[in-house]
Amino acid sequence: MALAPQQRVGNARRSFFERGTLPVGTVPDTILQSWRRCQRSGLAVDAQPQLEPIGGQNLRALRESHERLWRLARAEIDGLGAHAASTDSIVLLTDADGWILNAEGNAGFLDKAGRVALMPGVCWSEAAVGTNAIGTAIVEGRAMEVRGGEHFFAPHGILSCSAMPIHDPYGHVAGVLDITGPASVQQMHALGLARLAANRIEHRFFEDGLAECELLRLHHDPALLDTPGEGVLGFRNGRLVAANGVGLRLFGLEHGDIGRASYEALFDAPLSRMRDDGLLQDRSGRVLRGRLDSASARQRVHATAVALPSSQRAVQVPASATVFDAQQREQLARAGRVLEAGLPVLLQGETGTGKEVAARALHAQGSRAGKPFVAVNCAALPEGLIEAELFGYEEGAFTGARRQGSQGLLRQAQGGVLFLDEIGDMPLALQPRLLRVLQDRELSPLGGGKPVKLDFTLICATHCDLQQAMAEGRFRSDLYYRIADHILRLPTVRDNGDRAALIEALWQPLAQGRVLCIEAEQALAAYEWPGNLRQLVACLRTLVALTDADARIAVDMLPEYLHDAPRLSPAPLAEGNLQELTLDAMRHALDACDGNVSQAAKRLGVNRSTLYRRLKL
Repeated sequence: MALAPQQRVGNARRSFFERGTLPVGTVPDTILQSWRRCQRSGLAVDAQPQLEPIGGQNLRALRESHERLWRLARAEIDGLGAHAASTDSIVLLTDADGWILNAEGNAGFLDKAGRVALMPGVCWSEAAVGTNAIGTAIVEGRAMEVRGGEHFFAPHGILSCSAMPIHDPYGHVAGVLDITGPASVQQMHALGLARLAANRIEHRFFEDGLAECELLRLHHDPALLDTPGEGVLGFRNGRLVAANGVGLRLFGLEHGDIGRASYEALFDAPLSRMRDDGLLQDRSGRVLRGRLDSASARQRVHATAVALPSSQRAVQVPASATVFDAQQREQLARAGRVLEAGLPVLLQGETGTGKEVAARALHAQGSRAGKPFVAVNCAALPEGLIEAELFGYEEGAFTGARRQGSQGLLRQAQGGVLFLDEIGDMPLALQPRLLRVLQDRELSPLGGGKPVKLDFTLICATHCDLQQAMAEGRFRSDLYYRIADHILRLPTVRDNGDRAALIEALWQPLAQGRVLCIEAEQALAAYEWPGNLRQLVACLRTLVALTDADARIAVDMLPEYLHDAPRLSPAPLAEGNLQELTLDAMRHALDACDGNVSQAAKRLGVNRSTLYRRLKL
């Protein structure tokens, strides 16, 4: 009889730590190697690790010193945090040494993790904490899973952790993204989600371009170009000097090959071929499509990156016509008229209901559509950075400040739209200064500097009850009346009267030939979705990431939290007899598959001939 995982790990620990033998095959080799490193470094397995978080001022300084990493990662932290909150887990961001910079997710598990000092301001390097996913991923330079008793210290056995290193363009570890949950729950998709998020963060490192470097963006699948799934290679004087992980994997390279591999070793045609024809052939004969970034193209990319600096694409859902129904589009049109008059709009709705999607739709339909859209998540900004992020600063204004200073997000919105997300979570001490800027449309950077006139339209959003916040003294009433000239309330997913249609609309752009079986569709439509659109889209993306193209996704492939979950009441069935309902289901499946009979039959679990016969195709 096979041993349960916890029994197998327990036997391995006794064999290794008590008898001094190597339990080869009972735990992964990477875990054994880490245990040996910890022993050689002098860590005692029966000791109680003493981990104290650094103080508030020091934590702020630590975060300020890693401001760029935090900026590039915060959209993923925000998106994964909503997913983690519904799966009793948390998501963590650390620097390259294992210092935890941020933690989001399930409040209950955040408290449990805090009991073993898994919290911001604590260093989880392997040297300090023994075998753990964060520290061991840094040592190994690759993805790591450490479950329960695989941790070196026994108190950490309550954790199941999945960590993915984040590499900078030059192949160095810049930080780690970790998803941690209780060891008693199998975190099936955690490592896959962490890997996808790390890919997106690494892709953003290239948004500003690289000095004196020719950036080659390419892939053999054209659909992945201009997405985080594309390979990015940077060449300088014929030498590979930078790359993202996707680019390295395309050619079977490692991060250590950066700085050593040559262009000629990878391709048999000059770079000009990509510029002229949009394709290159590698030494293996594969044809890769893409583009070569010129200096002017990188300047345009940089301008876009500046215009979208925060929580961008955290909820990458299709255009508003897909997400919003006719009534909501009418409400958006009314809100757009208010914005055109120069008046602010306040979006209210639960977390994940698509407030940023609505804000972007308002921007796209207005006269400022060609101007910047600057999104600022007031809840995601660390308290020590929020003022500098919003208002900008002069050189030397604080520890970790950029050498040339920063113009700040408000000035980046010049001529366009400023979107202040989760404004209800803005620190009370900062609200008077924001109010003054909104009244005067003028600001002065931190550390001095000439006042700057501002021109933008304002959209704010919150999940909070601002009336209650004002009554409790957490939100200023004068600021509220400055931002709430028009209020647009966004419904939750569970309040959507046609959840199946919503899921279908969100799924089709992602599916790439994959098909949801009817049972899976029904389970998705019946779930409560406490994280709303953000959680729903994250779930659909996970299904895509874990399956091959043209796969048929059955109900048992859905995330664990969907099984045995409370169910919402299904939409009432149309009246009619069984035959009519069957025909309606067939027509619906055929419409959903754009007339593809094979896909519709696969979705329904019937033969194509049945569809041809019943629908007289």
